[in-house]
Amino acid sequence: MKKVLFVLTSHDKLGETGKKTGFWVEEFAAPYYYLADRDVAITLASPKGGQPPIDPSSETPDSQTSATDRFNEDTELQKKLANTHILENIKESDYDAVFYPGGHGPLWDLAEDKNSTRLIEEFYTKNKPVAAVCHAPAVFKNTKIQGESLVKGKDVTGFSNTEEEAVQLTDVVPFLVEDMLQNNGGNYSKAGDWQPYATVDGHLITGQNPASSELVAEHLLKQL
Repeated sequence: MKKVLFVLTSHDKLGETGKKTGFWVEEFAAPYYYLADRDVAITLASPKGGQPPIDPSSETPDSQTSATDRFNEDTELQKKLANTHILENIKESDYDAVFYPGGHGPLWDLAEDKNSTRLIEEFYTKNKPVAAVCHAPAVFKNTKIQGESLVKGKDVTGFSNTEEEAVQLTDVVPFLVEDMLQNNGGNYSKAGDWQPYATVDGHLITGQNPASSELVAEHLLKQL
């Protein structure tokens, strides 16, 4: 049985707005069920361990999908989510791939988290799939392979500047995912706003937005 590590944010403050953020339920639930239904064992981790914060915006009626509906009824998965492992204690050697769900939270903590950066570099160096969707490609901000940014010269995507503008958080977030990936030398591309879109470059897999989450999981499973 293949083993995949899911890394979730522990950050719940949306900048200085006084509002809450966290991870996006759809971007966790859709890939989780897609992989788990195909006999992939999934371990959950976060920087602080325990319950990762859920972005309240991802629980609104218009953000619901069949995957989120299933999650809302799944007490077993909710219990598992409430007890995520502490990221610092995770070893790359125990897993076949790593996946990062989005939500705005990762922009603040996982983008700067040294344990996350180290794990990504280890997975990538061992030719294991590294996948991230929506805001989660923020985790590549500081990752380096042989002194160069991991995304340099690679085909990547992530939450676009126009999508950030649409949700009116351009001036709230610490950086824009699209800009960061380009500044780090990535070959950034995107589809229309809110359309499913993913890129695969070797064993680096990225998705643009919530609609792309299951697509990323499909590419991840193919590589496994």
